[in-house]
Amino acid sequence: MTDWQARAAALYTGDFRPMFIGGAWVPAQSGEVIEARNPATGALLATIPKGSPADIDAAVRAARRALEGPWARFTPFERQALLLRIAERMDAEWETLCLSDTLDMGMPISRTLLNHRRIIGMLRWYAGQAVAIHGATIPNSFPGEILSMTVKEPVGVVGAIIPWNGPMASAIWKIGPALATGCTVVLKPSEEASLTVLMIARIMQDAGLPEGVLNIVTGMGLEAGAALAAHPEVDKIVFTGSTATGQAIARAATGTLKRVTLELGGKSPVIICKDADLDKAVPVAAMSVFANSGQVCIAGSRLFVERGVQDEVLARLADFAQKLRVGDGLDPGVDLGPLISARQAERVAGYLEAGRAEGAALITGGTRLSGADYGSAQFFAPTVFGNVTDEMRIAREEIFGPVISALPFDTLDEVVARANATPYGLAAGIFTRDLGTAHKLARRTRAGSVWVNMYHAIDPAVPFGGMKQSGYGREGGVEQIEAYLETKAIWINTD
Repeated sequence: MTDWQARAAALYTGDFRPMFIGGAWVPAQSGEVIEARNPATGALLATIPKGSPADIDAAVRAARRALEGPWARFTPFERQALLLRIAERMDAEWETLCLSDTLDMGMPISRTLLNHRRIIGMLRWYAGQAVAIHGATIPNSFPGEILSMTVKEPVGVVGAIIPWNGPMASAIWKIGPALATGCTVVLKPSEEASLTVLMIARIMQDAGLPEGVLNIVTGMGLEAGAALAAHPEVDKIVFTGSTATGQAIARAATGTLKRVTLELGGKSPVIICKDADLDKAVPVAAMSVFANSGQVCIAGSRLFVERGVQDEVLARLADFAQKLRVGDGLDPGVDLGPLISARQAERVAGYLEAGRAEGAALITGGTRLSGADYGSAQFFAPTVFGNVTDEMRIAREEIFGPVISALPFDTLDEVVARANATPYGLAAGIFTRDLGTAHKLARRTRAGSVWVNMYHAIDPAVPFGGMKQSGYGREGGVEQIEAYLETKAIWINTD
């Protein structure tokens, strides 16, 4: 037994973990529970409440009381100090938080540990933003001695719904800006990965977060999530997840005209030009998809390769993929963990079958892994398809698995048109040594984030989000902070 396995055995023992409403740890009003299981082994980790619309309503009411209570009197300095205390306490418990994420959703411990700078850095950046919020005095042309100014106020109660593929980062991306701006939060984590989020709530409570400022309701999306999106006392909804669910949330929000931020699906293009440094381009392009077993919204799963280097790139990709270790994420030497659920495994298996049936050439992988090391049957070998055409399902649809579809191209005009021929617009990658080519492709590619000779770079100071059916609004940057604020104009007659 490794050290991580020993620690895992002590962390979750199948017990009940309540949700967090109004500063109290409570079961669902119905008494119903959901099982949280390790996707690598199928072992029971804990049971969690199966929240209902009644629990959402209780949480929203708690958030509203907090918004209008002592939290409203917190100064920017006090909000900053609270965020810094939370960052310190999460830093102190970092390894336990990472272990929880690995157990709950399968990402290898070697990768969850690497998120330290991003997640703790986000909290510290939001702490800085808490004391940087300000309005403006505005010269006006109204007759008389009239002073006009703006002030920034919290938008109110924020409903946040996050996915299972990065619970810790997703939670902080929603909670951080809310605390910085003085909002309160009702957060509904995915039913498939709620345990780390509950741990974060406990850490924030210990750091001195006032009652009701953060509320966590666990439960199913069609029940608790839908109730949160439609609740009349929620002023803003922020969601990360599938495009189909995002569309449903946007429709639900229209009844009360609440603010909406959506970060949705993608089918992101990665373009490798013939002059690219392949020693750098191939590993980065591969891991743009294989990281987290392909369960990433920005996965660069459409790999456009200039025809002159296509054969070499495919050979290098196959060699790289075959050297990756797949297994239980508690093994520090593992590169790819399991898919989140049996349902997701069947979905990926269906795409592998479709790729073969539609004539794509299987370069490597394409198999579900079985045997003593793969207890849950949710493990897949990293897969590369060649001879892919734009019309194939594996080139058009978001797979959310470790599958690369390689497509050849001949000219820059051609590849831009094909890269943009998708309903999505979340991210893109470009590999070239030519600065002019990089600039032209980056400007012409319709995506919210474009990385040149790199991928997956995310920083709290830089806005992140999508175009087209990949959503609207931004997370990170001052754009995110502004989305949690209302601007009020004040006019004063000084005559």
